[in-house]
Order: sequence, then C-alpha cells, then structure tokens
Amino acid sequence: MPALVSTTAGSRRAVGLLLGLALDRALGDPRRWHPVAGFGSTAAALERLTYRDSRPAGALHVGVLVAGAAGLGLLAPRRGMGHVLATAAATWAVLGGTSLLREGSAMATELTADDLDAARRRLPSLCGRDPSALDAAGLARATVESVAENTSDATVAPLVWGALAGVPGLLVYRAANTLDAMIGHHSPRYERFGWAAARLDDGLNLAPARLAGVLTVAAAPLVGGSPRQAVRAWRRDGAAHPSPNAGVVEASAAGALGVQLGGATPYPYGVQQRPLLGHGAAPTVADLRRAVRLSRLVQGGAVLASAALAVAVGQGGDRLRGRLRLR
Repeated sequence: MPALVSTTAGSRRAVGLLLGLALDRALGDPRRWHPVAGFGSTAAALERLTYRDSRPAGALHVGVLVAGAAGLGLLAPRRGMGHVLATAAATWAVLGGTSLLREGSAMATELTADDLDAARRRLPSLCGRDPSALDAAGLARATVESVAENTSDATVAPLVWGALAGVPGLLVYRAANTLDAMIGHHSPRYERFGWAAARLDDGLNLAPARLAGVLTVAAAPLVGGSPRQAVRAWRRDGAAHPSPNAGVVEASAAGALGVQLGGATPYPYGVQQRPLLGHGAAPTVADLRRAVRLSRLVQGGAVLASAALAVAVGQGGDRLRGRLRLR
C-alpha cells in the first residue's frame, strides 16, 4: 500500500495536510468568523488585563494564549478518518497562502492601472507599513517583500509544524505568529511587552524559513531567475536583516527575482533603515507578478515536503513504540 494511504498516524497526518492546502486553494480564507481573527480578538481582549510595560507581563500574555491553543489542539481526534479531517480543517484554518497570492495579484493589477489610492488601501492586508508614505515603487517593493516573508509565515511554517506535531503544532504556530504580528514589533508600547512573542516566533520559524529559502532557490528557474544568484544573495545578505528568518526568505527571493529589496521602510511608529538584499534594480510590477508565481511554487513544494516529513515522523514513532513493546 502506498505510504500516503497507509493506516499509520504519520500518513493520516500527511493526507490531512494535503487536503488542508487543497481547501485553502479552493476556498481561501472565510470572509466571516475566521478562527484566526477570533483568536486575535481574544488576544486583544486579554491584553487589556495583562498589559504592563515589561517582559514578564508579555511572557505571561503569550504563555496563556499559546497554552490555550495547544490545549484546543490536543482535543482533536488522533485516530482514523477523524484525525485526517481534523488535520485538514486545522490546516485550512491556519494557512493564508491563497489570500496572500490573491492580495499580491490584486496589488499588481492596481499598480498597473496606476490606482495608487486603491493600492494604498490594500497594503495593510499585506504588511504593517505606512501606505501614505509610499509611492508606486515603494508599494511594489513592500508587496514583494511581504509576499516573500509571508510565503514562509503563512504556508511553509504551519505545514512544517503540522507535519511535526499535528493539530497542536498547527494551532500553536499560528497563535505564536499572530501574537508576533500583533505585539512583536519595535514600538514604544510593545518594545518590552512584545519581546516574548517576537522571540517565540523567531524560534518557531528558524527551520521553516530555511526550507522556504531552499525551495525558493529550487524554483528560481521557473520564474526566469537564477538559483546561483538566489544562493548568493541568501549567503551574502540574509544575516544583515534584523529578523533571523525574514532575511533568509527575502534575500533568497531577491536573488531569485534578480531585484534589490530593502532600504528605508516607513511604519506608523517611524522609519526603519533595512539592509539592501540582492543585486539589481528595484522591483517593478512585472517582478511583483513573478514574486506571486514564485510564492505559489514554494507553497506547492512545501506541502509535498511536509507530507513526506509527516510520514517519516510517523514511521519513526511506530518504530519507537515497537521497540518499547518488545522490552
């Protein structure tokens, strides 16, 4: 019997991950009652009680919410078709890859039409930058960077954690990443309170971001790019980024697309000077469309790699349980 349709827990998990990505492709994010939005509302409500301008308060806030997500995940069925369906549903709920592709494509359409007002209104759905401070070139660069980073955050990382830890892994990762987006940034309010959220998100993304980098290198020829340039940009520029993970995915994407990313980056709380990533001209709308295609390819590679990882993890667990029974 083929591995992916065998009765092992790892194989059921792999099937669930594949079905979850298929659901995300077919349905995208729900317009109402999105579970991640509900988690965000819960986190915002809790913050009114837990907020203090200190790291311990932030760690408590994150710990309570992440533990709640883990507990919810542990309630999911662990056997049979129930396990497959629960994994598929959780995967669909936490993935954001299709919405990312749609938003990136819509931004390219609006920039092509020179509709800067519409493009600026769309930007907050992609990243937290100040759209009023960006012209067409700035909007294109911001979107390419967001598509590259969020390909890892919205698809690759949750799939990897789903492969490793099933439904609890999916929910814990999305909880941590959502908290990082909400409070894990450098601003007067969150510099200390958001520290734990940022560090947890960094740790959970270390391996997935590097898988995303490898997949970006592999997919570069399919978008008219060079694997060699992608590797060179990753090795030369990735570590200069303030994020240990965003630098990997943004630099490898810059090299794969043959563009240069980085530079002055305006946020509502101030302007950050980001390191230059890659070598070439600033990205154009055509490059943005290529970035969307690259993201689609990386997401496809990630689900196949994660399904294989889930099978391997399940087989390893089966062997370990067999040895324990023999003792």
